[in-house]
Amino acid sequence: MKLLEQPFISKLEKAERILLAGAGGGYDIFSGLPLYFSLLNAGKTVFLANLSFTDIHAFQGEMLTPHMMEVTTDTRGVRGIYFPEWYLVNYLAEQGIDTSIFTFEKTGVLQLHQNYQVLLEKLQFDTVILVDGGTDSLMRGDEDGLGTPGEDFASIAAVSALDVPQKMMVCLGFGVDHFHGVSNDLTFAAIAELTSSNNFLGSLSLLQSMDEVKQFAEAAEYTFKQMPGNVSIVASSILSAINGRYGDHHATQRTKGSKLWINPLMAIYWFFDLDGIAQRNLLLEHLYLTDNFMDIVRQITIARRRNISAIIKRNHIPD
Repeated sequence: MKLLEQPFISKLEKAERILLAGAGGGYDIFSGLPLYFSLLNAGKTVFLANLSFTDIHAFQGEMLTPHMMEVTTDTRGVRGIYFPEWYLVNYLAEQGIDTSIFTFEKTGVLQLHQNYQVLLEKLQFDTVILVDGGTDSLMRGDEDGLGTPGEDFASIAAVSALDVPQKMMVCLGFGVDHFHGVSNDLTFAAIAELTSSNNFLGSLSLLQSMDEVKQFAEAAEYTFKQMPGNVSIVASSILSAINGRYGDHHATQRTKGSKLWINPLMAIYWFFDLDGIAQRNLLLEHLYLTDNFMDIVRQITIARRRNISAIIKRNHIPD
């Protein structure tokens, strides 16, 4: 391998049909949009999916399983309520991109894996890329702060059990999970461990001058306007970093009263081998048979108490 080559690029070059899926729910799929637009421009066939925070049963759309809806411009519901996937589909249609977003209800890993299996049979993708807005998906499970691990760990468990030639994870928004108690020090430690096992596949900076980044910003702003009370903390923080903001900068009223660390690392894509992330996770083995989301939360709590001998404490990053 040479200096100007990165493992994730060679994997993407080999891919023909790609499923890009938000791992942690909500706006996570938006963090994959620069990559999505780039892959489309490269002539790849790309499908979108997302673990959803929305009650998908409150909308009229095609249910592919009892827990998965294919969201299109024909999906019907009350505008203005929280459903970022719905507004994104409509934004893409306005740009001439006719696509669906497959939305997964928050369930146990059993149902989530079944959703992915149905999509694999339907779409015949050869590559799946989970997208995390943030980096709490990299936590092993014995750190003192895990952020919001239930959704990310469920997605990792469900996808790691798929029989697909290529499985990757991409994280965008380094440091944004500090808002939810994740240590930046332990995030660096996780990346270092994944590097030592050859599961770190390289990184890529997002610049505000890039066409795909401009499209990402436009899609996010479009969706923010549809749900002014639900502006994404993660997406707005990432966009602030891309635009050169630093420190305690607040792009949304939702973060007022807290202290943020907007920083240049937030604007970097970090690519990893998904199976490598799954193998170092200490909690996944307890999640595969869960059949509802509260069971996931319960199993994480029990496993941390019974099976982890010591919780790793964070250190201050040296000045």
